[in-house]
Amino acid sequence: MKNVLVTGCSRGIGFEIVKTFAMDNDINVLAVSRDKSGLSRLQKECVQINKDCNLTLLSLDLLDFKSISLIVEFVKKDFNGSLDGIIHNAGFLIKKTFTDISNEELENSFQVNCFAPFRLTQQLVPFFTKKAHILSISSMGGLQGSKKFPGLSVYSTSKATLITLTECLAEEFKMTDFHFNCLALGAVQTEMLSKAFPGYNAPVNSNEMGQFIGDFFLNGPKYFNGQVIPVSLTTP
Repeated sequence: MKNVLVTGCSRGIGFEIVKTFAMDNDINVLAVSRDKSGLSRLQKECVQINKDCNLTLLSLDLLDFKSISLIVEFVKKDFNGSLDGIIHNAGFLIKKTFTDISNEELENSFQVNCFAPFRLTQQLVPFFTKKAHILSISSMGGLQGSKKFPGLSVYSTSKATLITLTECLAEEFKMTDFHFNCLALGAVQTEMLSKAFPGYNAPVNSNEMGQFIGDFFLNGPKYFNGQVIPVSLTTP
């Protein structure tokens, strides 16, 4: 049985990642989101897919550092201190002119997109199993040399930190069998994309991307470590 933590699960890609895992009775998922109604809908859909699915829901806000401690306590008690991996999927999007971004918006963006994954990984290292896989979901906007868009300066900058963090952790833990990878996603049809690019229709939907990420989490470590992989047909 694999114990896996997935953040940002109440909608979009995270929602579909958990649904993909629900089909496998050998995966025990801890799904974290601040949206209780979204988590409730997730549970219903997972049970429809597989009535014996192994799913635990935690309604926590990653803007609050106390949530990190609560997740760690859960892993200690309910996962018996054993964690096979994390998918850092939660994202915080601000689309705003650079000169209008407030301190609170800047801090919240980095808290969810950078600080929470950093602290979660740091606090959970003692519970990683031998071949744990830590997979961060970033954005093509955070990739050096990629096309950038007006209004997304804080989102792209904060998501870029996940890319650097992935490379740093792969180096820091190279004497272990842990794997750290990052997927830099292009346009996927989600609510977040619609907020960033109203009226745009992406060539990939969240269900397709959720299945891809679920498979990569399980099989990617056979081929990749410390890699930042663009997953993009358009940007947008």
